[in-house]
Amino acid sequence: MSEYENHVKRLYDREGNLHGVLLSPEIWKKAGKKISEILDQAQEKPASEIHQEPIEDWQMFKDYWDFKYPFNPKVTCKACGEESENWETDSPRKFYLTNASLSGLLVFHCEKCGGTVRKKHFKDHICFEATSASGESCEPECIFPE
Repeated sequence: MSEYENHVKRLYDREGNLHGVLLSPEIWKKAGKKISEILDQAQEKPASEIHQEPIEDWQMFKDYWDFKYPFNPKVTCKACGEESENWETDSPRKFYLTNASLSGLLVFHCEKCGGTVRKKHFKDHICFEATSASGESCEPECIFPE
């Protein structure tokens, strides 16, 4: 079996028709983001449909801000090191918002590595957590603003 066959397996139905392709976690970790982009383009989905952000929830989070420290739109991905001082104004976008709640939890998708970034706002501090695209958790970082 070749190295390629170890990582890419074609799946056939009973009649011998190609049904799909199974990729190993190693290949998905290396190429998953690019493959996802190609699949999105193949389906001709507009960017607004691919990344439907809960902007109303985000706006409500900002409108009802009641933490003891100033609001900060910075986002940091602990999985790959990507960072944005203001994720909303980046062009091209480095992060897409996937969830926002009044409880202080913001969740982002990192465009660089495909990971998930959680920005947790607590009464006196903020914690950044990340999970890589392969599911590995990263060491969290907590910031104690004045």
